[in-house]
Amino acid sequence: MKTNKQNKKEKQNKSELLSRSEQLSGNNNSQTATATQPEQPTAPAQTTPQKSVLPYVNFQERDRNRQLPVDKVLDTLRQWMPRAYELAEVVGKWIWITFPEQPVEKLRADLSQLGFHWNNTRKCWQHPCGETLPRGQQNPREKYATYFPADRIAA
Repeated sequence: MKTNKQNKKEKQNKSELLSRSEQLSGNNNSQTATATQPEQPTAPAQTTPQKSVLPYVNFQERDRNRQLPVDKVLDTLRQWMPRAYELAEVVGKWIWITFPEQPVEKLRADLSQLGFHWNNTRKCWQHPCGETLPRGQQNPREKYATYFPADRIAA
């Protein structure tokens, strides 16, 4: 007759949940499964990636920057973000920046701080330059004059 102590030991030895290697080996006894497998060197334990801290954006300053005129925004882009300036397109009184691929997080934060926002429909960063109008039905590139300021300076 088994005692409670013996039953507890058997339950500890026979786990109901098996690891993946135990399931594949078909061996139900977890102790023998680990004993028969040779020790393999393992890579250092990979830690789960830490959540990166998002760059700080001062939203009061961002709201003030959204009221800046086109010339001041372009000057700031030219001075502090030359790559973004090269890609900037002025559409009416708005500035649009379309990157070929997703910019790094720091650049996105800097654009946001300057007053730009991401337009998911047009897939570009937009700055209203103080002009906020309700969304129209017409394509703004057809309705307003457009130009690339980097091309005007180079020419």
